Amino acid sequence: MDAALERQAESRPHPWRRGPLLAAACASMLVFGSVMALLGALLPELAPRLGFGLGQSGRLFLVMNAAMLAASLAAGSAIDRAGFRLPLALGSLLVAGAMALVAAASTYGNLIPAMLLLGLGGGALNAASNTLTADLHPEERRKNAALNLLGVFFGFGALLVPLLVGALVDTAGVRPLLAGASAVCLALAAGCALLRYPQPKAAGQAPAAGFARLLTNPLVPVLGLLLMLQSGNEFLLGGFISTFLVSATGMSVAAASFSLTSFWAAILIARLLWGRLLLAVDGRTLICACAGASAAAGILLAAAPSQGVAAAAVPLLGFAASGIFPTALGLAGARFAKQSGSVIGLLLAMALVGGMTVPWMAGQAGEAWGVRATMSFAPAGFAVILALAAAAGRIVRQPDPAR
Repeated sequence: MDAALERQAESRPHPWRRGPLLAAACASMLVFGSVMALLGALLPELAPRLGFGLGQSGRLFLVMNAAMLAASLAAGSAIDRAGFRLPLALGSLLVAGAMALVAAASTYGNLIPAMLLLGLGGGALNAASNTLTADLHPEERRKNAALNLLGVFFGFGALLVPLLVGALVDTAGVRPLLAGASAVCLALAAGCALLRYPQPKAAGQAPAAGFARLLTNPLVPVLGLLLMLQSGNEFLLGGFISTFLVSATGMSVAAASFSLTSFWAAILIARLLWGRLLLAVDGRTLICACAGASAAAGILLAAAPSQGVAAAAVPLLGFAASGIFPTALGLAGARFAKQSGSVIGLLLAMALVGGMTVPWMAGQAGEAWGVRATMSFAPAGFAVILALAAAAGRIVRQPDPAR
């Protein structure tokens, strides 16, 4: 039935075109991947140059993620009520400004407004690109597959940043990279502003009413907690892998940046695989398998006795963790298709509570007990995600009275 409805929807004439919209979503997700990787890749260069430690690094993540939380809620509600143009275009402009501020930073204090803009812009792009992709694929398995393929562009953006930092940090420095990335974001903002988009689904609806209805469904808080832990782990790993490898194993900054690249490369490759596999495999099964494998790989990394073991564990962890976040969003988007912007924005905001707190707590643990304590947060989080995924599967199998 859902597949038939999708074919009917695709056959109707629209004032908008699917191809350019998917291209805009993919480009926006590529920029968001760069946002996610930027601070973690730059920390080994910024921290000694500007004179700050792990605790202050954690506060930068806190500021960025607090801004992302606010932007996710605002963008998700705005999408349902007013459409996609503003979140996509404005989000790109804010990221461009943030990268220019990071390039010009001469003190730790200069990084605070940069992280604020980076979070606001990244949060808007994340909510808008995920919701747009979900709305263009009504059937659940196609939605799950499409969101994982969208995640390939996230991985590609996150892959490019540490790769380029590793290549430029000892020669030209990072400022040319940031200037070029800012120019790309400005071009994306112009392109997104010119596109035509689907009509909003809930024009005139009060934002709070939509969020209140969603929170009464037990699936939303379970998926929210799952994504809270997953987001916290992704920010933790993307932000502290380079620092962990330098401090715990003695790698050079350049080698650690290339190792971080393998983490994002593994995410990219795995999501290509999940994008095909999820056309035939239930999304809940994939989430459980990814969570269990991630817990094992996280233990291997946190306890790694040598550079070789740590370098091998990094891509294993990226591959295993890659399928959790987009597949969980796909399940929510399919369950709440008429409020896709609000539910995805709400879940992203809940996820970013984890993105705000887990790296901060891990940074404080690192200050007190060393960087291995920081990295040990990840496998514990993945074990809880496994339990939550099983609970979400039981809820989804129950009839939904709203449908």
